[in-house]
Amino acid sequence: MSKLKQTITITTPDTTISTQDRGLNYGDGFFTTASVANSVVEHWDLHKVRLEECAQRLFFPELDLTAIEREVSHAISDTQTGILKIVITRGTGGRGYGIPDSPSIQVLISVMPAVSHYKSWQQQGVNLAISDVKLAHQPLLAGLKTLNRLEQILIKKQMSSLECDDVVVLDYDNNVIECSAANLFAIQNGNIVSPKLDRCGITGVYLSALCDKLAIEFKAIQLDELLAMDAVFMCNSLMGVVPVVRIANTQFDIERSKALLAAQFAKESV
Repeated sequence: MSKLKQTITITTPDTTISTQDRGLNYGDGFFTTASVANSVVEHWDLHKVRLEECAQRLFFPELDLTAIEREVSHAISDTQTGILKIVITRGTGGRGYGIPDSPSIQVLISVMPAVSHYKSWQQQGVNLAISDVKLAHQPLLAGLKTLNRLEQILIKKQMSSLECDDVVVLDYDNNVIECSAANLFAIQNGNIVSPKLDRCGITGVYLSALCDKLAIEFKAIQLDELLAMDAVFMCNSLMGVVPVVRIANTQFDIERSKALLAAQFAKESV
């Protein structure tokens, strides 16, 4: 077995990559984005699981996560509050789309300022519209956070013309999938449900962390079912849990939503 070729770069504004990098040319790679608090990456173990799963399912060689973790610790050593982003590409090589026999893995580590408005979202909730852009099905990539994010770019572009904080995104069967950059979950009759992500969408690290604390059922959810829920929330690693106060013309009582979620945490902690 050939030795792993893995180059790790802590990026700066002057960092460059090869114009032949497969991540740039084909989106041949994946990434994860994490919250940093007091020089610690929140849910780091789950982010590592994500990186490992992406590497395995996309036929990357096994990553040297020990080396990556060492460089991450160095990169965030002076960060009290911020965002960590790790981008991994297959590097250069190969002919056309063909995967090189011995890829030169590129790991790009970036540290950025935290997003300021998420705190107010957590307290005040958010208004969601319905996106006209729908997600296509590709089970081979479902759940993965790959570098192919053109659908999300189109979603954000369409969202810019709407009066909302984010959007509910459907697939072509009109199943609810996610928001533009966050997962969705809801409470109905004392049960927590979240959209099934076996054909499209991204399995978020924060949602995975919630599964360790709450009993969440993953199922197909149509839009009318979502609108009939007792409470709806969106979540990701940077914003945490954010209550939804409106979806299109349907209103949700934010105080009731918070109380219902608190009751779920209390029930599971017994």
